[in-house]
Amino acid sequence: MTPTTDYDTDFYQWTQQQAALLRQGLLSAVDATNLAEEVESMGKSGQRAVESYLRNTLLHLLKWQYQPERRGNSWRLSICDSRHQVIKRVKESPSLKPKIADMIMDEYPLAREYAAYETGLPLSTFPESCPFTMEQITSDYWPE
Repeated sequence: MTPTTDYDTDFYQWTQQQAALLRQGLLSAVDATNLAEEVESMGKSGQRAVESYLRNTLLHLLKWQYQPERRGNSWRLSICDSRHQVIKRVKESPSLKPKIADMIMDEYPLAREYAAYETGLPLSTFPESCPFTMEQITSDYWPE
């Protein structure tokens, strides 16, 4: 078996081979370098998912607040689903919870820009700093 070649040419086959080697306890045969990178990537993927759901929640909360006449079930469902996904992923990976405040700060500027694009309102309509607390973003809060 040539783990590096399989990793480069047939990723699925490589994953199956690595899992089999781990189950058999053949640690010396494992492609440790690539396996470590993939495990690390899995953790980053979880964090990116939380960031994406937070950005979506922020976007729709802004639209909800600044375009009350356009409120509808699709925005409500989007907010509810994104909140649910954030909570679910943090429950699966509790070490992400302390990072949420920083994620909100990082994602808010893009959510603000998206809100301006989607609503057609000037960017200056939306506060430069996130107007919502972490509790509001992840709970049953609805701006009026």
